[in-house]
Amino acid sequence: MSVLVVGTGGREHALVLALAQDPAVVALHAAPGNPGMAAVATVHEVDPMSGTAVADLAERIGAGLVVVGPEAPLVAGVADAVRARGIAVFGPSEAAAQLEGSKAFSKEVMTAAGVPTAASRVCTSTSEAADALDELGSPYVVKDDALAAGKGVVVTRDRAEALTHAKACGRVVVEEFLDGPEVSLFAICDGSTAYPLQPAQDFKRIFDGGRGPNTGGMGSYTPLTWTQPDLAQVVIDAVVQPTLAEMSRRGAPFVGCLYVGLALTAAGPRVIEFNCRFGDPDIQPVLAVLESPLGVLLHAAAEGRLGSLPAPRFRDAAAVSVVLASAGYPETSSKGDVIAGVVAAAQLAHVDVIHAGTAVRDGELVTAGGRVLAVRAVGADLAEARARAYDAAGMISFDGRQLRTDIAAEPLGVVEGASLKD
Repeated sequence: MSVLVVGTGGREHALVLALAQDPAVVALHAAPGNPGMAAVATVHEVDPMSGTAVADLAERIGAGLVVVGPEAPLVAGVADAVRARGIAVFGPSEAAAQLEGSKAFSKEVMTAAGVPTAASRVCTSTSEAADALDELGSPYVVKDDALAAGKGVVVTRDRAEALTHAKACGRVVVEEFLDGPEVSLFAICDGSTAYPLQPAQDFKRIFDGGRGPNTGGMGSYTPLTWTQPDLAQVVIDAVVQPTLAEMSRRGAPFVGCLYVGLALTAAGPRVIEFNCRFGDPDIQPVLAVLESPLGVLLHAAAEGRLGSLPAPRFRDAAAVSVVLASAGYPETSSKGDVIAGVVAAAQLAHVDVIHAGTAVRDGELVTAGGRVLAVRAVGADLAEARARAYDAAGMISFDGRQLRTDIAAEPLGVVEGASLKD
């Protein structure tokens, strides 16, 4: 099987690394790719937002499977264009990708499917948002209805800040605050059958202790030994399968990765949000401990025969990813800063350096985005994996480098936004 991974970031690099370990994958391609992916896959120039361009490339290289990584191409219908050429695609249709493309649509589906989630109101004016804030109370949760690269959410006790965000976004979803540790659960779906991957925890805020603005993610780890042992199956039964049934009823069966962002509240797991693709960086440690061949799993899902395979298996190990971000992130990003130490760090045992926002300029690796790299390490337990990840991260330098020092430090996980309780 020849596989094409579409995308440029850390999620796609992690997917490429995992696919490279699958004996069934005989040729591996990435488009547009990044310098890290170029070391293990053939990289091609392509506009990832053009379904025609991606489909043409897939046909030209003889791809048997296309994996569309980022949300924007999925919401734009890239998977539909490839599927129309008779090529297997792991990624939902444009219609099904609205589970991420519109927070309002997502909440509508959750309500219809009976999924446990936060109470919410869809608002299209400042006055509606103000009323919703008063009705649902503080802490205030305001979400941009459209795609916002993981940074369209404000959680605050400051009503004026919440209202300002609502005004800036236009159409928003205002929700009640869900109190509890946040967990990421990825479900591999073929439209009717779903298999869960091992849960992980993502650290969204820029500073230690869950302080500062939201980012696309500053680190992640797995396993979560402090959660209920059957959490993954509970979520499949109560959330994923009802959602798949509702999407099929609407004529938009969901094929791909359904990301379920959860809050583990006192009343049980509640859905914070759906995404229509693997999360980044939270999928990185999960793929590091996945024993099952990833290409075979994704191909079966793309062809609607997931049930013919056994459920995914995972190693008895732990993995931690620590993100290195550029100066100014998340408000801005610094580009063109020379990066040192990547080769040495990547040579350490049980360590991968995953590229997210890098480029090569005049023969040197430089920063090219907000989240620049993620250092991922595997260990026998969480302490060993964490120590390896931070040791390797310490070997990498560039001007203005930012990283959190508390990824996977807490036995029960940091509750992002814990400062709201002060």
